Amino acid sequence: MTRITMPLIWLALSLVPAAGWALSTDRNQPMSIEADRVELNDGKGVSVYHGNVKVTQGTLVLTGETMTVYNKGDKVEKVVMEGKPATYRQRPDNKDQDVTAKALRMEYYTNPEYIILLKQAEVEQEGDVLRSQRIEYDVVKDKVNAGTDQPKDRVHITIQPRPEKNQTEPRKP
Repeated sequence: MTRITMPLIWLALSLVPAAGWALSTDRNQPMSIEADRVELNDGKGVSVYHGNVKVTQGTLVLTGETMTVYNKGDKVEKVVMEGKPATYRQRPDNKDQDVTAKALRMEYYTNPEYIILLKQAEVEQEGDVLRSQRIEYDVVKDKVNAGTDQPKDRVHITIQPRPEKNQTEPRKP
């Protein structure tokens, strides 16, 4: 699995922690959702959280201006977080740095598992950064697509150098 796709996997696993998709370090922690106001419509299966939305569960922190959760019965089908930007942060298992993501709109679909980051999208892990106006991640196929059909919307990737394993010392003349 490539290092660039890992942040998107973490995002997929933790965007809907109530549905059991949070990382193992966070999934058993209590979830807190804060907002200026909320509209809960059980009949339509839609919950809309407005204003300074913040979701925390262990190391997971999601923020945005509006979060809309679409349910069918007791199952979450889709979550949309919007902001200027909406943000995501979480500390993965066995890592000492957080994975972060931001976009003006983050969409998570549960069946099939699919994530779309839209407008000013950026994912960062261990200094590696993927930026685009659109980043899509198909969890099942472990496939990332980034970019749009607009010539000015280019994809930008920055990969930090890593020390080589089993590197031998250089020869001395």
